[in-house]
Amino acid sequence: MTTTVGYWDIRGMCHAIRLLLEYTDTSYNEKTYSTGDAPDYDQSQWLSEKFKLGLDFPNEKQKPEYLKSLPDKLTVYSQFLGKRSWFAGDKITFADFLVYDILDQNCLFAPGCLDAFPNLKDFMARFEGLPKIAAYMKSSRFLRVPVFLKSAKWTGK
Repeated sequence: MTTTVGYWDIRGMCHAIRLLLEYTDTSYNEKTYSTGDAPDYDQSQWLSEKFKLGLDFPNEKQKPEYLKSLPDKLTVYSQFLGKRSWFAGDKITFADFLVYDILDQNCLFAPGCLDAFPNLKDFMARFEGLPKIAAYMKSSRFLRVPVFLKSAKWTGK
């Protein structure tokens, strides 16, 4: 059975899922939703389905508040990873896909944020160096940006 991934035509929070599907050679189809341009940002494609899915959607934080708390959050990741290659042990797990995406988004949002954390930088390089991930990132299917919709305060561009 082929998995269907439904998401905006952006990277967003679907990135870790796409990475995992590519890494595991899982066959999947994408159902993408588009928004119109400013000033309206017509979201009717998604809104006609969104509230039928029973999902909760979090609010965004303001950048200064987020950046102030970022070093403490990255310290927790760094301490947890320690000298290991992967977050849940000696082998890559789904947790690594999620952590990679979180760290990568933070690197886009605050370039240089990992400079004080060499083990996290090594983790990122190790993950991106996985042959299937590297191939996906070089493909036309890979979406580095936009991370969020056009209507978001920060899209990653």
